[in-house]
Amino acid sequence: MGSYILAIDQGTTSSRAIIVDRKLNVKGTGQKEFPQIFPKPGWVEHDARTIWATVERSIAAALKDASIRPSEIAGIGITNQRETVVLWDPRTALPLHNAVVWQCRRSAAICERLKGLGLESKFSARTGLLLDPYFSGTKLSWLFENIPALKQKAKTGNLKAGTIDSYLVYRLTGGAAHVTDASNASRTLLFDLNKLVWDAELADILGVPLSILPVARSNSEIYGETKGLGCLPDGIPVSGMAGDQQAALFGQACFNEGDVKCTYGTGSFILMNTGGRVVRSKNRLLTTVAWRLKGKTTYALEGSAFIAGAAVQWLRDGLKIIKNSGEIETLAGQAGSSEGVTLVPAFAGLGAPHWRSGARGLICGITRGTTSAHIARAALEAIALQNYELIKAMEADSGLKLKQLRVDGGACVNDLLMSIQAGVMDKTIVRPRLIETTAIGAAFLAGLGIGYWQDLREISNAWKEDRRFTGKMDHLLRRELIKNWEQAVAKA
Repeated sequence: MGSYILAIDQGTTSSRAIIVDRKLNVKGTGQKEFPQIFPKPGWVEHDARTIWATVERSIAAALKDASIRPSEIAGIGITNQRETVVLWDPRTALPLHNAVVWQCRRSAAICERLKGLGLESKFSARTGLLLDPYFSGTKLSWLFENIPALKQKAKTGNLKAGTIDSYLVYRLTGGAAHVTDASNASRTLLFDLNKLVWDAELADILGVPLSILPVARSNSEIYGETKGLGCLPDGIPVSGMAGDQQAALFGQACFNEGDVKCTYGTGSFILMNTGGRVVRSKNRLLTTVAWRLKGKTTYALEGSAFIAGAAVQWLRDGLKIIKNSGEIETLAGQAGSSEGVTLVPAFAGLGAPHWRSGARGLICGITRGTTSAHIARAALEAIALQNYELIKAMEADSGLKLKQLRVDGGACVNDLLMSIQAGVMDKTIVRPRLIETTAIGAAFLAGLGIGYWQDLREISNAWKEDRRFTGKMDHLLRRELIKNWEQAVAKA
């Protein structure tokens, strides 16, 4: 067996590769960004060919950074942007259309049509999801409705479909494996949460042939071996896979019922481990598969805010009040408070618990004395306030009180944001030493799949804390922030 695990973290704006050893020392990293495609307002696409190219280049960069031979890789784990869907030619592995990204809202009319037919309760009962353009199933439905050539290819067996994980495994194994895992499958509106199989009736309603879908497997097993790659030798097992948020939950060692993590990326994603319970939300949260290991399924409640780090990017690229994302902490810190300014970053609608695809962003409470520092602070408060709403809903649904919130993702290095988050929630925030927990989760799953790590206890021992933030916000200020937020969201 090789000495290292390679984790591929294929995200919304970039592809990353991380190489770790048994003690979780990061030996090498590589990252390559790729362009976003916006054909129409509210539409978001990626070129899957470009994604694959950035994955290959990231792997090569990580190997070079680690100064190791490719043959020293023992296994490969994959984590990915989840609901983004790809269609490809099974013979060439080339995409037949740009990937339709999780942020894309083009299938909103399909969702409304299905709701009008009274079908949302059926989808929710079986999949744990809501009828929203966020999820893969309605994206596939839109593609087949609007591009007849794709539907014809599906009928003749000349088309395969899947989320990004499926596409990457297909490319890594030279087309030998068309698979997905239970966590990614549970994000499609096509997967039965209890039976853990594709649902033929739901697929028929959405017009998606079951024959084009990958086989849904567990999150830690050997799916296939590398073949025909330029960056890696043949024969390395691909042995772990999970959607990015479930991978982060795993990477944060949230193995017990009631454990919660928040990942700050393009959006903000909170997952609560509910153990073997399929908890049905009364607050419009999502029920999802966390992971499936050795025949045992662990479930989670999830709340997603579509815009988190993307709000900071907007301040940088749209308003141009900062030159790089790291400057927001200094700028926001110049204001002791936002002085009543509230920013609602509903740039792509509102996610849980609101689920209003037509909502749009707004800034309110502006006075003559408002400065860029107040707007920057309001942006950080908006991220924290969205997460406050999600945690409040999770506690109500699960009947479990949050003990602490483990955080990860790029924005968690912002100490001011973490302090605001702890204050708004009135909870303890715990940041790990390794904040790339999405990739670490994929590495853990891959290592378990080949016996590199033996069990969850060994993984828990590898997780290390960096810093804690405790809620110290003035009670009146906290109440005012929440009140202003609720009023502003109602107007968005």
